[in-house]
Amino acid sequence: MAIKRGVSLYSYQQEQFFRRMTWKDQIREVHDNLHTDGIEIIDEAVIRRYPFPSDEFIFDWNSYMARYNMNAVTMDIYLDVHQFRDHVMNHAEAAERLKNDIKIASRMGFKNVRCLCLVPTDVIEMALPTAEKYDVRIGKEIHAPLPIKPGLTHKNIDPVMDPRMVDQMIEMIERTGTKHAGLVPDFGIFQHSPTDLAIAYYKRVMNPDMIDFILEKAQEGLMAGDIAPLLDEKFPGHKMNFMTLGSLVLKESSAKPEDIKDIIPYIVSIHGKFYHMTEIEGRPGQYEDKAIDYETPIRYLKECGFDGYIDSEFEGQRYCQDGGVDQMIDEVEQVRRHHEMLTRLIGE
Repeated sequence: MAIKRGVSLYSYQQEQFFRRMTWKDQIREVHDNLHTDGIEIIDEAVIRRYPFPSDEFIFDWNSYMARYNMNAVTMDIYLDVHQFRDHVMNHAEAAERLKNDIKIASRMGFKNVRCLCLVPTDVIEMALPTAEKYDVRIGKEIHAPLPIKPGLTHKNIDPVMDPRMVDQMIEMIERTGTKHAGLVPDFGIFQHSPTDLAIAYYKRVMNPDMIDFILEKAQEGLMAGDIAPLLDEKFPGHKMNFMTLGSLVLKESSAKPEDIKDIIPYIVSIHGKFYHMTEIEGRPGQYEDKAIDYETPIRYLKECGFDGYIDSEFEGQRYCQDGGVDQMIDEVEQVRRHHEMLTRLIGE
């Protein structure tokens, strides 16, 4: 029973876009320099001719993974409900798409598929027979601003971003008795403050005085809903939307680290979301993401005997892409730093 380290190849999206790394280069990086074996992918980003990959691609993937003795942990899947262009997919059609993704994941050796938090629970339930047949678990992501447990800040239920999502999944799992469905917590739910990269980016593209005003009000304890009308008054005509405002305030989306203890039996794998790994002051060679609490949730995972993967998911590059190529953040180095932290906290 142990926490294992992996990497979502999504972390290297910039390297892939500029053709500096292929998926094979990324697998070698994980093997050679991170000294671990877990691989997570986004289907559309890696799989050629998705959703109908060729036998040649499947053979190439499995051969390369075997060459380096790597473990296909989780395949991240999306649900393009407009894929037919002439209508929006209904839940039955969505379930058929999910079933196809499960079959692809099985052919590529993946033990899990991850659905977005917005995928309806009944769609997942309709796909369970296929998941059980191919022995692939379906994990529904817990992504900010959704919590593990709904709190007092979630009095009004949003039918799309329903804060009761985790309870709904657990109810379905217990009712059906399935062993092939679960949850994929994203460490972004433990983010307690805006990342420095986000603050710098918004100050470059928006009124920096407005950003300082938002941060000041957040420090005073105001929620995003309280700050919004103050912005309208002080900065009329501003371009700040509520989602961006929420990424600077965060209090309403932060989960309690101790809540993870209650869902450990249902965890399929974990997204190690991070934005910016910087050196810890006075501790050369050791790194942290100052905006996200990793230490506390990992302590609970260890105490409760979690046996599974935390897959690094770097998303800080999005805040550095408004400048030139020379100003972009080094994704490879950021993931290496993240694994220094994971190795240290896990206790390898």
